[in-house]
Amino acid sequence: MTGAREIPRYQFLTNHAQVLLCVAHDPGIRLRDIAEIVGVTERSAHRIVSELVEDGYVARERVGRRNVYKVKSELPLRHSLTQQTEERRIGDLLEVLLGKDGRESARPQRQRTI
Repeated sequence: MTGAREIPRYQFLTNHAQVLLCVAHDPGIRLRDIAEIVGVTERSAHRIVSELVEDGYVARERVGRRNVYKVKSELPLRHSLTQQTEERRIGDLLEVLLGKDGRESARPQRQRTI
């Protein structure tokens, strides 16, 4: 072994959590961009966003030809482990991962080419 660490094959956050972070960071993000950032197909990104909307964790509003999303940060996390000592909300997770206002990105900004 040369001292270089191998990158683990697992992730700490599910694809649903990663999509939620994308939407919280950029409410006007396109599905194509979500798919690229999360590393899934555009179809998978659409399915995940639709599930989050259907379950009430994200609101979707059509503005012109684009969708604008709003994360319902006041809703509880769904895992029983987070509910054992006190109720945890979606906003608590976003605050930890994205910063106080939910828009301070934990991921680098992509450069757009013209």
